[in-house]
Amino acid sequence: MQKITRRNFVTAVPPALAALGVSGLEASTPKKKPSASGPRVGLVTYLLARNWDVPTIIANCTEAKFEAVELRTTHAHGVEVSLSAAERAEVRKRFEDSPVRLASLGSAFEYDSPDPQELIKHIEGTKEYARLAADLGCEGIKVRPNRLHQDKGIPREKTIAQIAECLTEVGKAAADLGVEIRVEVHGRDTSRIPVFHAIMEQCQSPNVYTCWNCNQNDLADGGLEKNFNLLADRIHFVHMRDLFVEEYPWRRFLGLLNGIGYEGYCCGEIPPSTDPIRVMKYYRALFLAHQDRL
Repeated sequence: MQKITRRNFVTAVPPALAALGVSGLEASTPKKKPSASGPRVGLVTYLLARNWDVPTIIANCTEAKFEAVELRTTHAHGVEVSLSAAERAEVRKRFEDSPVRLASLGSAFEYDSPDPQELIKHIEGTKEYARLAADLGCEGIKVRPNRLHQDKGIPREKTIAQIAECLTEVGKAAADLGVEIRVEVHGRDTSRIPVFHAIMEQCQSPNVYTCWNCNQNDLADGGLEKNFNLLADRIHFVHMRDLFVEEYPWRRFLGLLNGIGYEGYCCGEIPPSTDPIRVMKYYRALFLAHQDRL
């Protein structure tokens, strides 16, 4: 019989335990590094980049290693439905020739208004915006609910049903163009996940997805995990705030995204700065650190 020494005991025991399915020594063995895949960082131009033109957006995102961008309508970059066919082709080529993906267009179209003419304007505007996205090679557009109108005597169920019906209509129209409709979890009442979930449940278009918005309301109504699970199968885009904001559980949230195999974009709504590149680099570093990917 082989003499048992400290060396051959330490060498032999972990494989033996592993064969038996025993994990008691896991803490003493190196952990496997997370996969390089997972959520990817991008930028919403709503704040930090509101005054940048398209070449500046691409240059700054490239330097800061941001992989994608959502261009917000009405901002200085001027990517609007008024662009000619030639101008649309130019914007598309700029992004396709760069490492930065034009992942989304950000609109303010919403579908809760009790005014029928206002509602039609938003529906038709969404369809036109989807055509712009298709021309730019952009796979999705952001829309939103904004509020309920119980203060005007309109039952919440009626507004929820109206929003869902409108989303069904624009979702079908955008599907014909190969463009996703991504509904931002937005609004005073409509950012409550049970309300938002009711809207999505009633929507009849499979081309309508959720843009998770990292609101504090995510922590109400049973907590983050419960709310996340209500929408997990339809999350196709994510907006994030400053990652140093301690009242939002960023590490837990990113863990949930990784848990469902999400490999889409998490785009930061970063406030203006006099040193934007440095801020973006810190933002990306913290985004990766929260996932143990640094």
